[in-house]
Amino acid sequence: MKALHSHNDFYERVVRATPGGDLLDTCLQCGTCGGSCPSGADMDHTPRALFAMIMAGMEDEVLSSNTPWFCVSCYACTTRCPQQIPITDLMYTLKEMAIQAGRYEHPHAAKFSETFVGFVEERGRSFELGLATRYHLFHHPQNMVRLGMMGMGMMRRGRLALRPKSIRNIGQLRAILEAAKTIAAEEQPL
Repeated sequence: MKALHSHNDFYERVVRATPGGDLLDTCLQCGTCGGSCPSGADMDHTPRALFAMIMAGMEDEVLSSNTPWFCVSCYACTTRCPQQIPITDLMYTLKEMAIQAGRYEHPHAAKFSETFVGFVEERGRSFELGLATRYHLFHHPQNMVRLGMMGMGMMRRGRLALRPKSIRNIGQLRAILEAAKTIAAEEQPL
Protein backbone atom coordinates (compact mmCIF):
# COMPACT_ATOMS: atom_id res chain seq x y z
CA MET A 1 0.00 0.00 0.00
CA LYS A 2 1.38 3.41 -0.98
CA ALA A 3 1.82 6.14 1.62
CA LEU A 4 -0.62 9.06 1.49
CA HIS A 5 2.09 11.47 0.40
CA SER A 6 3.26 9.34 -2.54
CA HIS A 7 1.44 11.68 -4.93
CA ASN A 8 2.33 14.82 -2.99
CA ASP A 9 4.48 17.06 -5.18
CA PHE A 10 5.72 19.17 -2.27
CA TYR A 11 6.88 16.11 -0.33
CA GLU A 12 8.67 14.78 -3.41
CA ARG A 13 10.45 18.11 -4.01
CA VAL A 14 11.60 18.31 -0.37
CA VAL A 15 12.88 14.73 -0.46
CA ARG A 16 14.70 15.21 -3.79
CA ALA A 17 16.35 18.42 -2.61
CA THR A 18 17.70 16.91 0.61
CA PRO A 19 20.52 14.34 0.78
CA GLY A 20 19.00 11.41 2.68
CA GLY A 21 15.59 13.07 2.46
CA ASP A 22 13.92 9.78 1.58
CA LEU A 23 14.30 8.87 5.27
CA LEU A 24 11.60 11.45 6.06
CA ASP A 25 9.13 8.70 5.23
CA THR A 26 10.37 6.75 8.27
CA CYS A 27 9.50 9.50 10.82
CA LEU A 28 7.93 7.88 13.88
CA GLN A 29 6.55 11.20 15.22
CA CYS A 30 8.39 10.41 18.48
CA GLY A 31 9.25 14.04 19.29
CA THR A 32 12.94 13.47 19.99
CA CYS A 33 13.83 16.19 17.49
CA GLY A 34 11.72 18.86 19.16
CA GLY A 35 12.79 17.76 22.62
CA SER A 36 16.45 18.04 21.61
CA CYS A 37 16.17 21.49 20.04
CA PRO A 38 17.70 24.39 21.99
CA SER A 39 15.49 26.88 20.16
CA GLY A 40 12.35 24.74 20.03
CA ALA A 41 10.40 27.06 22.34
CA ASP A 42 10.56 29.81 19.70
CA MET A 43 9.34 27.59 16.86
CA ASP A 44 5.72 27.81 15.77
CA HIS A 45 5.76 24.10 14.87
CA THR A 46 7.94 21.30 16.18
CA PRO A 47 10.07 19.58 13.54
CA ARG A 48 7.84 16.49 13.73
CA ALA A 49 4.74 18.64 13.17
CA LEU A 50 6.47 20.23 10.19
CA PHE A 51 7.26 16.77 8.79
CA ALA A 52 3.61 15.73 9.13
CA MET A 53 2.64 18.94 7.33
CA ILE A 54 5.11 18.16 4.52
CA MET A 55 3.62 14.68 4.19
CA ALA A 56 0.15 16.24 4.06
CA GLY A 57 1.23 18.58 1.24
CA MET A 58 0.78 21.76 3.29
CA GLU A 59 3.36 23.72 1.30
CA ASP A 60 2.15 27.24 2.15
CA GLU A 61 2.00 26.52 5.88
CA VAL A 62 5.42 24.85 5.92
CA LEU A 63 7.15 27.57 3.92
CA SER A 64 5.54 30.21 6.15
CA SER A 65 6.69 28.50 9.34
CA ASN A 66 9.45 30.01 11.44
CA THR A 67 10.74 26.57 12.44
CA PRO A 68 13.53 26.25 9.84
CA TRP A 69 14.68 29.80 10.63
CA PHE A 70 15.14 29.04 14.32
CA CYS A 71 17.21 25.95 13.56
CA VAL A 72 20.73 26.74 14.80
CA SER A 73 22.31 23.82 12.94
CA CYS A 74 23.58 22.19 16.12
CA TYR A 75 22.57 18.74 14.77
CA ALA A 76 21.26 17.64 18.20
CA CYS A 77 18.02 16.51 16.55
CA THR A 78 19.80 14.67 13.76
CA THR A 79 22.18 12.81 16.05
CA ARG A 80 19.35 11.77 18.38
CA CYS A 81 16.80 10.77 15.74
CA PRO A 82 16.13 7.02 16.06
CA GLN A 83 15.43 6.87 12.31
CA GLN A 84 18.57 8.83 11.33
CA ILE A 85 16.49 11.40 9.45
CA PRO A 86 18.71 14.32 8.30
CA ILE A 87 16.57 16.85 10.15
CA THR A 88 19.04 19.74 10.01
CA ASP A 89 19.53 19.21 6.28
CA LEU A 90 15.74 19.22 5.82
CA MET A 91 15.64 22.58 7.61
CA TYR A 92 18.23 23.95 5.15
CA THR A 93 16.10 22.68 2.26
CA LEU A 94 12.99 24.34 3.67
CA LYS A 95 14.83 27.65 4.17
CA GLU A 96 16.01 27.55 0.57
CA MET A 97 12.53 26.70 -0.69
CA ALA A 98 11.01 29.51 1.39
CA ILE A 99 13.50 32.01 -0.02
CA GLN A 100 12.84 30.84 -3.58
CA ALA A 101 9.09 31.14 -2.98
CA GLY A 102 9.49 34.64 -1.53
CA ARG A 103 8.32 33.45 1.90
CA TYR A 104 11.27 34.76 3.93
CA GLU A 105 9.17 36.58 6.53
CA HIS A 106 10.92 35.87 9.83
CA PRO A 107 13.19 38.78 10.79
CA HIS A 108 13.55 37.64 14.42
CA ALA A 109 14.59 34.17 13.32
CA ALA A 110 17.14 35.66 10.95
CA LYS A 111 18.57 37.73 13.81
CA PHE A 112 18.74 34.62 16.00
CA SER A 113 20.61 32.81 13.24
CA GLU A 114 22.95 35.76 12.68
CA THR A 115 23.76 35.86 16.40
CA PHE A 116 24.51 32.13 16.41
CA VAL A 117 26.69 32.37 13.31
CA GLY A 118 28.51 35.34 14.82
CA PHE A 119 29.56 33.28 17.83
CA VAL A 120 30.66 30.39 15.62
CA GLU A 121 32.71 32.70 13.40
CA GLU A 122 34.26 34.41 16.41
CA ARG A 123 34.96 31.38 18.62
CA GLY A 124 34.30 28.25 16.56
CA ARG A 125 31.32 27.22 18.68
CA SER A 126 28.11 28.54 20.11
CA PHE A 127 27.92 30.27 23.48
CA GLU A 128 24.44 29.57 24.78
CA LEU A 129 24.36 32.27 27.46
CA GLY A 130 25.54 34.91 25.01
CA LEU A 131 23.20 33.68 22.28
CA ALA A 132 20.13 33.76 24.51
CA THR A 133 21.10 37.08 26.09
CA ARG A 134 21.82 38.91 22.84
CA TYR A 135 18.79 37.55 21.05
CA HIS A 136 16.25 38.07 23.81
CA LEU A 137 17.66 41.42 24.94
CA PHE A 138 17.17 42.85 21.45
CA HIS A 139 14.04 40.99 20.35
CA HIS A 140 12.13 39.77 23.42
CA PRO A 141 13.29 41.85 26.41
CA GLN A 142 10.07 41.07 28.27
CA ASN A 143 11.25 37.44 28.57
CA MET A 144 14.58 38.30 30.21
CA VAL A 145 13.43 37.84 33.83
CA ARG A 146 11.87 34.43 33.16
CA LEU A 147 14.88 33.32 31.12
CA GLY A 148 17.25 34.70 33.74
CA MET A 149 15.65 32.49 36.39
CA MET A 150 15.95 29.45 34.15
CA GLY A 151 19.57 30.39 33.35
CA MET A 152 20.44 30.63 37.04
CA GLY A 153 19.10 27.12 37.59
CA MET A 154 21.13 25.84 34.66
CA MET A 155 24.29 27.52 35.99
CA ARG A 156 23.79 25.97 39.45
CA ARG A 157 23.66 22.56 37.79
CA GLY A 158 26.73 23.22 35.65
CA ARG A 159 24.70 23.26 32.43
CA LEU A 160 25.43 26.81 31.34
CA ALA A 161 28.89 28.30 30.96
CA LEU A 162 29.45 31.89 32.08
CA ARG A 163 32.28 32.52 29.63
CA PRO A 164 32.59 31.61 25.97
CA LYS A 165 35.27 29.14 24.98
CA SER A 166 37.11 29.07 21.69
CA ILE A 167 38.12 26.00 19.78
CA ARG A 168 41.78 25.23 19.18
CA ASN A 169 43.16 26.43 15.87
CA ILE A 170 40.41 29.02 15.39
CA GLY A 171 42.53 30.56 12.64
CA GLN A 172 42.07 27.45 10.51
CA LEU A 173 38.30 27.65 10.91
CA ARG A 174 38.31 31.33 9.99
CA ALA A 175 40.34 30.57 6.85
CA ILE A 176 37.83 27.87 5.87
CA LEU A 177 34.89 30.23 6.46
CA GLU A 178 36.53 32.99 4.41
CA ALA A 179 37.16 30.55 1.56
CA ALA A 180 33.53 29.41 1.71
CA LYS A 181 32.30 33.02 1.61
CA THR A 182 34.50 33.72 -1.40
CA ILE A 183 33.15 30.66 -3.23
CA ALA A 184 29.56 31.61 -2.35
CA ALA A 185 30.10 35.17 -3.61
CA GLU A 186 31.51 33.87 -6.90
CA GLU A 187 28.50 31.56 -7.35
CA GLN A 188 25.93 34.34 -6.86
CA PRO A 189 24.07 35.14 -10.08
CA LEU A 190 24.67 38.61 -11.45
